[in-house]
Amino acid sequence: MRIPVLIISIIGLLFSTKVVGQSISLKRDQLETVGVSMSLEKLSGRNTVQVVKDSAVRADDEPTFVKVKGLNFRDGTIEVNVLSKLRPDAPPHARGFIGIAFRINDTNSKFECIYIRPTNGRADDQVRRNHSIQYFSYPDYKFNKLRQEAPEKYESYADMGLNEWIKMKIVVKGVIAKLYLNDSKQPSLIVNDLKLGEQSGGIGLFVDIGTEGYFTDLKLSN
Repeated sequence: MRIPVLIISIIGLLFSTKVVGQSISLKRDQLETVGVSMSLEKLSGRNTVQVVKDSAVRADDEPTFVKVKGLNFRDGTIEVNVLSKLRPDAPPHARGFIGIAFRINDTNSKFECIYIRPTNGRADDQVRRNHSIQYFSYPDYKFNKLRQEAPEKYESYADMGLNEWIKMKIVVKGVIAKLYLNDSKQPSLIVNDLKLGEQSGGIGLFVDIGTEGYFTDLKLSN
């Protein structure tokens, strides 16, 4: 039997722990901020969740996301439209970091994440282009460790830019995750060894330093 598609948007939310297609009006109290600030904003005619990393969180690749309450995701497909802007106070190394955290545990101390660096997608430096997409696993496998121990394995290139809507689709099965961008038929990144194994958990709208991130049209399906 096919499980109904679960649609989460700023106006309406179809979700439950078991993904039964229940429609729930999305309210602020259905979202949990973790290391970020959040507001509901209108952008380009779309109702969005705006997310900004807290300045008190200094390190990279930390639990900095808006977590959707009531979700227990293991295998399936996550889709979301994201738009990234650089904040006026963004440091030089800011790249518009934005993406999705998934399989988040109850204490937010373990999760998987795939994010993009929109400024790198059209950089003149080819090395920067090669770092347009990133996978990391919190807490033990942040980007710098993965880049050092397995160069190029957990990063990839794709065309993208700031201030434009980008559709991210992450397909997760077991220890494998594939990222598709903008309805591409081929994945832009394949991770064959998710570091946390086959655990289940929550889903979060992830940003990092210097990003003013916008999320809309989040969809889940099993």
